[in-house]
Amino acid sequence: MLDGLIIKGIGGFYYVETADGIYECKARGVFRKEKITPLVGDRVKISVNTNAENTIDVIEERKNFLVRPPLANIDRLFIVCSLVSPAINTGVLDRLIAIAEYKEIEPIIVFTKIDLADGYEEYADIYSKAGFKTVVCDNVSGKGSEEIKALLKDKVSAFTGNTGVGKSSLLNNIDSSLSLATGQTSKKLGRGRHTTRACELFKVAGGYVADTPGFSSLDIERCERILKDDLPYCFREFRPYLDECKFAANCSHINDKGCAVKQAVDDGIISKSRHESYVQMYNEVKDIKEWELK
Repeated sequence: MLDGLIIKGIGGFYYVETADGIYECKARGVFRKEKITPLVGDRVKISVNTNAENTIDVIEERKNFLVRPPLANIDRLFIVCSLVSPAINTGVLDRLIAIAEYKEIEPIIVFTKIDLADGYEEYADIYSKAGFKTVVCDNVSGKGSEEIKALLKDKVSAFTGNTGVGKSSLLNNIDSSLSLATGQTSKKLGRGRHTTRACELFKVAGGYVADTPGFSSLDIERCERILKDDLPYCFREFRPYLDECKFAANCSHINDKGCAVKQAVDDGIISKSRHESYVQMYNEVKDIKEWELK
């Protein structure tokens, strides 16, 4: 058997990259019986057969996966936000960060269009202080693209963000061979919002970048929910204070008496906007039980 990485899946066929090349494979029937679907990003073992189909025999344990887009073993999620057209929405940004944290994916915050508006320092400061890698990019001059390129090396990464934030322009600056046509169609990544195609991994800057059909922030938000007991741990700047609340076991970290998190917000240690995003997410899920998500 050969060790490999699923880099594309379409119509029940999976394309597995190995040290010997790329092989078209089918998944063994046992996976269907166990209701396991191979995903792009899966590390697998395959059998290469001369007179029969090549088969995926083993799917290695996943460190994480997303339901939509169906993608496994993601190292980094680049969350791209523009300062204008469209304006930054910290609620959406914080929700995506929380989901990445929940899935044990490293979130990288990318601010674009700094040539068109001022004020990015304020946002960069909020997320840097919260403990996140933050990159500021000017897609006209190419500022920031080399920093992004270094972060892609040896990693499986995905880019998300609302339409028009500059993902395609940023990726073009990182690797011009991608030839992305911004806002229209592209050769490899983001080939048009209405084009049916498979999820696929492409080699970019020494790593892999996921090309998915419709990888929007809305897809992730709709398919991934975080229960209220897990939510505080998805805001990493809350963690040092969670055990210091007066009623730690039952504290919602909103307006509870003796809440150390709320005190840190009042003291300016935790960003008010980050806490507001937490409160919004908490109120959305506070009455949801774990069994309801299954």
